[in-house]
Amino acid sequence: MRVKCAGNSREGKGKLGRHSGQCLEKVSENLESQVGFHSVEGEHRKQPQKGKMVTLQGVVPLDARRFQVDFQCGCSVHPRPDIAIHFNPRFHTTKPHVICNTLYLERWQAEARWPRLGLQRGASFLILFLFGNEEMKVSVNGQHFLHYRYRLPLSRVDTLGIFGDILVEAVGFLNISPFAEGGIEYPVGYPSPSPSMCPFSLISVPLQEVPCSRALPKGLWPGQVIVLRGLVLPEPKDLTLSLRDEAAHVPVTLRASFADRTLAWIAPWGCKKLISAPFLFYPRRFFEVLLLCQEGGLKLALNGQGLGATGVHRQVLEQLRELRISGSVQLHCVHC
Repeated sequence: MRVKCAGNSREGKGKLGRHSGQCLEKVSENLESQVGFHSVEGEHRKQPQKGKMVTLQGVVPLDARRFQVDFQCGCSVHPRPDIAIHFNPRFHTTKPHVICNTLYLERWQAEARWPRLGLQRGASFLILFLFGNEEMKVSVNGQHFLHYRYRLPLSRVDTLGIFGDILVEAVGFLNISPFAEGGIEYPVGYPSPSPSMCPFSLISVPLQEVPCSRALPKGLWPGQVIVLRGLVLPEPKDLTLSLRDEAAHVPVTLRASFADRTLAWIAPWGCKKLISAPFLFYPRRFFEVLLLCQEGGLKLALNGQGLGATGVHRQVLEQLRELRISGSVQLHCVHC
């Protein structure tokens, strides 16, 4: 089961780089106990299952017409394998959109169409495919985009195919949804040979300056995900994530204190609500923070482990306009 990519590529050390054209990744039923963010060249054994998540990070070329992500039942050429889930963004039409469909016995079923495509030519993206009991949910750049009900058993899927006009930077597999309470598994980061390269996506990206600020022009809405990845410095003191509104009020703050090894939500009036969970930040170690916006608050996952939620009124979430990050870390990736 070898990943094959055809087309233009910009190779780096250790065969890390961007690839366009087509990519086939064979996956088996025997899931490994550890999962990670991998480049699209190598040998991996993974299979999407209920509660699992697949991530795709890349760039849409300026002249892109379309690309597709296929969760296939096999990798043969003739006959063509069944495709349980066909995810197909199209940019060349008057109104760009996404098509989802299923191929069964070499016949396409009734297609489902979603307008208002959340991807743009020339822009980078992060797509999350979350596999539920009866349907797959897709978020694009931290915002829920669509859900697609299964038409073929998910257990038949053993191959991931990526084709068309796309620069693939990384494909990742999470053995569990990070928002499932009590989770213990975490996508292992594989440090690249160069310290200037992002260890999670395996691509060359500049470090984000700290303190770091990101605009939230439309606030936060149910289904939106904030993703933060980075590296804890050798002698850390703290890490603070704050969400601010137009009046510079700070209704939501998450703070990690290395002195007493505590993680807490900080209320606007200064009251601290400790999060009862192991402290998962360590010096010189990579970390990932996910915040999922849902009705009535925010759910937190750290290093793939669900750590519960904090209550925030929906109106307050909608009025948020800025995410600020400060502290003793290097930031490699911020999506919101």
